[in-house]
Amino acid sequence: MRGSRKFGGRRPSEAAEVEVDEFADPHSTARTILLDKLSGQPRTRAELADLLAEREIPDEVADEVLDRFTEVGLIDDAAFANAWVESRHRGRGLGKRALAQELRRRGVDDELARDAIEEIEPDQEEATARALVRKKLRSMRSLERQVAMRRLIGMLARKGYPGALAMTVVKQELAASDEELPLLNDSGLEAD
Repeated sequence: MRGSRKFGGRRPSEAAEVEVDEFADPHSTARTILLDKLSGQPRTRAELADLLAEREIPDEVADEVLDRFTEVGLIDDAAFANAWVESRHRGRGLGKRALAQELRRRGVDDELARDAIEEIEPDQEEATARALVRKKLRSMRSLERQVAMRRLIGMLARKGYPGALAMTVVKQELAASDEELPLLNDSGLEAD
């Protein structure tokens, strides 16, 4: 049946796609699409605009509905960016550069992204980098020091940490771990 949601015994939030009547009011259709997408997780205005364009909602209708959703607080890119940065920094250990790239991909304005990323204190970023290195270092005991250093710096670089911070943290953590359990030197023997 067109014009209604088909849930197949699932709750509305579990519906994979909303079926809408192509002859229905485009404003109503746009609202239905947006409410369905926002019921699962927060989205950026750009993501929602792309979705409406994909579903062939006229641009002027999409803009009106998106403006209204923004006005009532259902779409808030600043709040999205802050939550995203907090979640991804804490959960995945991403550095500022990687977070900025992710927010850009999701359509968050550069200024909003910058504001959200600036909430991460330098000490917090360094502590997160140290935690990542310590965790990874546990599985590197059988590696030569230079190999371990290269891999750890590479890991931090992929996670978006600046090179200088990565180098400093890795060198300090390797030195600290050498006191506890030495890594192998270039000859394959434990360092003295």
